[in-house]
Amino acid sequence: MTSPMERDVHDFIDGISQELAALSGRDAATHTRDTVIEASNLVAAIVAADGRLTDSELDAYLDSIGPLLDPPLITSALHVRDTDLFKDREEWLAEPSVLFDLLVKADRRNNTRRSNRYYELAMRLAHVTAATDLVPSLAEVQAIDAYRTRLLQAMDSAGVPRPGQPDQPKAPEAQPAHATEAAAAIAAPTTVVAPARSLDTVMAELDSLIGLDNVKAEVRRLTSMLQVQQIRAERGLPVIEMSHHLVFTGNPGTGKTTVARLLAEIYRAVGVVSKGQLVETDRSKLVAGFVGQTALKTLEALQAALGGMLLIDEAYALARGGDNDFGREAIDTLVKFMEDHRDDLAIVAAGYTAEMAEFVDANPGLKSRFTRTITFPDYTEDELVSIFLALGEKNQYACSDDALARVRYFVSVEPRTRGFGNARFVRNLFETAIAHQAQRVAPLTDPSDEQLTTLTASDIAAVDA
Repeated sequence: MTSPMERDVHDFIDGISQELAALSGRDAATHTRDTVIEASNLVAAIVAADGRLTDSELDAYLDSIGPLLDPPLITSALHVRDTDLFKDREEWLAEPSVLFDLLVKADRRNNTRRSNRYYELAMRLAHVTAATDLVPSLAEVQAIDAYRTRLLQAMDSAGVPRPGQPDQPKAPEAQPAHATEAAAAIAAPTTVVAPARSLDTVMAELDSLIGLDNVKAEVRRLTSMLQVQQIRAERGLPVIEMSHHLVFTGNPGTGKTTVARLLAEIYRAVGVVSKGQLVETDRSKLVAGFVGQTALKTLEALQAALGGMLLIDEAYALARGGDNDFGREAIDTLVKFMEDHRDDLAIVAAGYTAEMAEFVDANPGLKSRFTRTITFPDYTEDELVSIFLALGEKNQYACSDDALARVRYFVSVEPRTRGFGNARFVRNLFETAIAHQAQRVAPLTDPSDEQLTTLTASDIAAVDA
């Protein structure tokens, strides 16, 4: 029987051998031995990451890589365990390999992207390895995520663009991810139709978000789990049914809408949904004041989200008002629609932490479907200042040193009470500064470019001033 990872092992070996051949000017076959060892180290490290060493993992390794080694490794899974052949093999993931480092340095020197090809093939092989078991362990998923991060950081340090990033950095066409939710406080769109983008491009935007380290790690781990299940489905292997619905908890302006938009694109890229659009809604758009109308309004929103993701802001408001409240009708409609369209719809319910538990408990159908919660923390002072500077960079404004000090002051004194606006507060602070700067510059007869694009201390004022 053919090993489930044999094709991907050969793709890795052939692909990396070709990149090395292009560098050395020699035939790709002369590099096969090195790339076989590289594939062996990668697969063995993922297998050893959780210490389980299952028969399916070891058999896949022995069938696909064992015969390629020099000398060939012809043995049994039992013998591998008895001889501790995989002992400490996970340590190989602790830093980028010598071979990868060689490609990164060559990319920096020659303005090429051979390390990108290594990354793509290595991530595919890592996920294929995890897919040999029905359910990859959390340790394996975390090992893949940590390895991914190390490869990307190596490219960043060398100034080599990541997969999904353009060769020449430029401002994205979409609004900066860390500012999107802040802008929503002014004019939030009902529906965001995501452009068709590769998974690497979407993940690159996720990685670029300011702060949110734990949130990004959760999304990356979820993405790895989905990729593993997709690989198993492609191979005709059994898959577990995973709920694709999530609860996002946290204060306003912490990036929930931004991450939901990216997650909708991720879901499409890995085949969970067919379109990847994001539809934003809340109680006012789902609940009507008359019997029978709520179900129709809720169905309208769900139909618009079919093939993508529905984001319900302040979802807990649906569970309030007692048994006769029309919000309960909206919840019942949601649950039925989720069941009928489980293969092409994802729902994110967002709101304050304590209240979201109230929402999930409102209906047994919700509790069984919203099994994963991602918590969005408030931004730190440094992160909020960085968001202000990023808004300025996008709009071609720069802060003088005294202006930057004023920004930091207003960020530091803003009360961190419940409902603190986070990025929304910073957006308002930035727009207030722009308004004051315009009043200051407008009377000038012929302002210079520097005067038009510089924010001074006098421009930075309290939002409510």
